[in-house]
Amino acid sequence: MTDLENILPLWRSLESAGSDYVLATVVDVDGPSYRKPGARMLIAPDGRRAGTVSGGCLEAEVAKRAWWLTDSGPVVQRYSTAEDDGEMPYGSGCGGVVYVLLERRVTATPLLTALEAAFHARVPLAIATVLDGAGIADRVFAGPTVQRSHNAQSNAETRQARLGNLAALALDRMQSIDQRVAIDGSETRIWVDYRAARPGLWIFGAGDDAKPLLRLARQLGWFAVVADGRSHLATRERFPSAGKVLAFSNSTLPESESSFLAEMKTTDAAVLLTHSFEQDSCILAALFASNFVPAYLGVLGPQRRTREVLAESARLLGLSNPAERVEQWLTQMHAPTGLDLGAETPASIALSIVAEIQQTLNNGSALPLRQVRAVHPVMSRS
Repeated sequence: MTDLENILPLWRSLESAGSDYVLATVVDVDGPSYRKPGARMLIAPDGRRAGTVSGGCLEAEVAKRAWWLTDSGPVVQRYSTAEDDGEMPYGSGCGGVVYVLLERRVTATPLLTALEAAFHARVPLAIATVLDGAGIADRVFAGPTVQRSHNAQSNAETRQARLGNLAALALDRMQSIDQRVAIDGSETRIWVDYRAARPGLWIFGAGDDAKPLLRLARQLGWFAVVADGRSHLATRERFPSAGKVLAFSNSTLPESESSFLAEMKTTDAAVLLTHSFEQDSCILAALFASNFVPAYLGVLGPQRRTREVLAESARLLGLSNPAERVEQWLTQMHAPTGLDLGAETPASIALSIVAEIQQTLNNGSALPLRQVRAVHPVMSRS
């Protein structure tokens, strides 16, 4: 699961009880680190915690000291995981330094509220946060779920204006920004955490091989939909962890029932594993008729079969020059779906599909990490 999927239920529970809490956020790393900036952990007064800020070597120490460190307000704390650092009793770690922003309920509540709204709406969010000086943990948000007021001073060099401008820039660039800017005559560090929309996976096909695919997607924190024309298979009982389970009225995808495709986002992934020529043809016809193709569109099975399915989709749509359309559509698809992992079982095939989706959505190389020079991307400090 993602940090937020674990953090939000605990946060809501603490809010309902009127209880204080500490939110820990990784804001910078120096050297190798298991988690990147933006990783979060919520700490309750009774010791409960949700989320992680490392691979397990920092959490206990962060939780133990968080309360007294934040007695006077938010603070950025340095933690070293180097084996010979001598600073913290962690034993062997990644060998890097992690900087964590620690803050209490008073400043964390607006942040968690914005994160929750963006998480459930599955939209991007940019969070501009001051990391030093008297205004530490002051922040401004930018995103579709955020309503920002604009006034006559919106272009002035005020703290809020500078934060807002940087948040809007990060949202436009779709990347985080770490920058020192002059505010009120002093240089201030502002970190903008860009959070992409929560990924969604549309699984067309409710057979047994959809179960491991759904399980992996949910473990990654993705929103997942299972859809099939076989109503006896597309049931909540078979797929209790899915965000939605959709059953068509028959084996086709009538235009009246394809409106749910409007809920699919450009950042989503879709995989067809219905094992039904008719269903696959109709689903692809509905997708291409809407001139909408998700970020990842995969079809199980050999490409020869996919070409035949696409030819039938073109026929259903009454298109001229179907052969040309088939070639055009194939360039927008992953057919066959998945990476070559030597997969043979439903679980290993699901792994190969999820791996290719992850690689596609995050522009990964899919190379072994030993062949990749920079494992962790550097934030923009322009």
